[in-house]
Amino acid sequence: MVKKITEGICVTVETFYQDAQSSPVNGEYMFAYRITIDNYTEVPVQLLRRSWYIVDSTLGLRKVEGEGVVGQTPIIEPNETFQYVSAANLRSDMGKMYGSYQMLNLYSHQKFDVVIPEFMLLAPFKSN
Repeated sequence: MVKKITEGICVTVETFYQDAQSSPVNGEYMFAYRITIDNYTEVPVQLLRRSWYIVDSTLGLRKVEGEGVVGQTPIIEPNETFQYVSAANLRSDMGKMYGSYQMLNLYSHQKFDVVIPEFMLLAPFKSN
């Protein structure tokens, strides 16, 4: 698990190798990740956009951008939490992800970026 606080917004990431959805013989490795976003500020914020960098030791670097997360642009009230689960597929048994969220302060209407800390995607048999 990794964690990073940016401007009072804490992003925590947990990863899970998806053995049933992976096929190492075919070079297919599926990883799930759970993101927890805690708002430690005194104002509500809205997650507007995401920007991900996915590093696959076989395919190299790819960038994924878009509106919101898992079809939502959630509003996170002060001292509240938003959590979601998503997945990434790799062509190798190891990689990493990192990125940022664009957030909106709903009081000042100022946009700001929140760091998504770098996390490893590592098949369990790779660490033995």
